Amino acid sequence: MLNSTIMMGFLLTGFSDVWELRVLHAITFFLMYTVTLMGNILIVTVTTLDRSLHTPMYFFLRNLSILDACYISVTVPNSCINSLLDNNTISKAGCVAQVFLVVFFVYVELLFLTIMAHDRHVAICQPLHYPVIMNPQICIQMTLASILSGLIYAGVHTGNTFWLPFCQSNVIHQFFCDIPSLLKLSCSDTFSNEMVTIASGLGIGGGCFIFIIRSYIHIFSTVLKFPSGADRKKAFSTCVPHILVVSVFLSSGFYVYLRPSENSSTIHDMVLSVFYSIIPPLFNPVIYGLRNEQIKYAINKMKRMFIQEMYRKLLRLTLNY
Repeated sequence: MLNSTIMMGFLLTGFSDVWELRVLHAITFFLMYTVTLMGNILIVTVTTLDRSLHTPMYFFLRNLSILDACYISVTVPNSCINSLLDNNTISKAGCVAQVFLVVFFVYVELLFLTIMAHDRHVAICQPLHYPVIMNPQICIQMTLASILSGLIYAGVHTGNTFWLPFCQSNVIHQFFCDIPSLLKLSCSDTFSNEMVTIASGLGIGGGCFIFIIRSYIHIFSTVLKFPSGADRKKAFSTCVPHILVVSVFLSSGFYVYLRPSENSSTIHDMVLSVFYSIIPPLFNPVIYGLRNEQIKYAINKMKRMFIQEMYRKLLRLTLNY
């Protein structure tokens, strides 16, 4: 009991013991990670350099892209390396850090998505009041409040989890450290931990989801009053994908985190965790950025400027010779 209580590390679970499948998993995850990172970095770069995109909508989009790039970096690279090296060990400190960061990024991601829904609601339903309601100072305050409350939220849940003694096993049935998998390893009563997780998850996640749906109901009711045409199509093309991503993000997270711990299926949980840990960071840049006409115009403008600059440098080098 003493040795297990002070265990210094854990073993994560891989998707397969077959070498070929491990390589396939590593390649698939690496490709998704690369696409996600490139898409989010591109959006951050464009929205930072182009002054015409210095508006509340793109301010939150830039914040979301930075968050997504950090969020996916917590779990995916480590999982790829573990698959290739067939070494699934993770130190206790590494596990603590992973739990804290995953909870923090999930919490802040949800708040950012909620704020962005509110931003669209104000822009479409209250356009005359938009500069006042979404002024730069309020945008910064909402961002800082999300981050600070996320640090507190993640700290409380991480502390409650690792305060428990672990004596069942050191094998975590997940490809990264998460709270539900760790609670199954504890040799003490985890009922209070599970209740806190369920209550906070339903309160915050459910509250944000209701707020997002309510915002989009108002948005749709306003958009339907528009004359049919480009404006209505543009509004629906942004709103519907956002609702789908939020729904997948919340439903998969709720299923894994709020389900009773005894009802467990390792592979099933691992696959579902992909939907809240990888899919949102992968699709958010596409939904919010790369399908946006202003973003595409800014990217093309930067591309033309880059080509012109390279041409001038090449011409200068040629004339020097």
